Amino acid sequence: MGGVGWWRRLLAALMAAVAAVAQAQSIVVASTTSTEQSGLFRYLLPRFEAATGIAVKVVAVGTGQALDLARRGDADVLLVHDRAAEERFVADGWGVQRRDVMFNDFVLVGPQGDPARVRGGDIVEALRRIAEQRAPFVSRGDRSGTHAAELRYWALAGVEPTSNGAYRACGCGMGPALNIAAGTGAYVLTDRGTWLAFRNRADLVVLVEGDRRLRNEYGVILVNPARHPHVRAVEGQRFIDWLTGPAGQAAIADYRINGEPVFFPAARR
Repeated sequence: MGGVGWWRRLLAALMAAVAAVAQAQSIVVASTTSTEQSGLFRYLLPRFEAATGIAVKVVAVGTGQALDLARRGDADVLLVHDRAAEERFVADGWGVQRRDVMFNDFVLVGPQGDPARVRGGDIVEALRRIAEQRAPFVSRGDRSGTHAAELRYWALAGVEPTSNGAYRACGCGMGPALNIAAGTGAYVLTDRGTWLAFRNRADLVVLVEGDRRLRNEYGVILVNPARHPHVRAVEGQRFIDWLTGPAGQAAIADYRINGEPVFFPAARR
């Protein structure tokens, strides 16, 4: 019986060791709904995992929520799109370094008939007209990078958006916000990647694009292991190095939806 017990203990120890190794070869990335809903991660991650053997679990939430997750130590890496908030995160010691990854742009979509007459290339003037006409507008209202950008544009327009009785903050992701806009004939700000992947458009069309202020930049940050010693810093840094290196940047450039590029590589060499 003693011999059997010894083998059982050895087997349990071996299984625990294997589990520990498997756990070490995985990371959690807190990211935005746009990277998930655009299909980018479904394209990128199998390539990274094949190259490194490191599995990636993505938690896709708004940028503000992703930053909160990282502050609590519930993620190893951040991939988000609110540069000012990202730089504060690093300055406050929660992240090691912010690195540019890619960019695309925001677009304003709305009913094809465009009742507020916003069509053009000036996002600030478009929001002023929406406010003047009290046209329905759906905001994510969720502290995401898209929500933060939207609030900046309202401020530039000199408008308090909630003063419009037709303004609706859904507290939801980009896909649900687009669904609400499609169902109610409202205007909504969206990142282009999610828009390209969105199928339930009804009569929504892109009405405002091309304004340089609509550029949408994404950064990647390793969560600081000095704050959270359990952070898988080695594996997380490998993900960052791959994403900002030749293989990851080429994969970002190659990703298409219906033949259209979704993101553009922006890592600095």
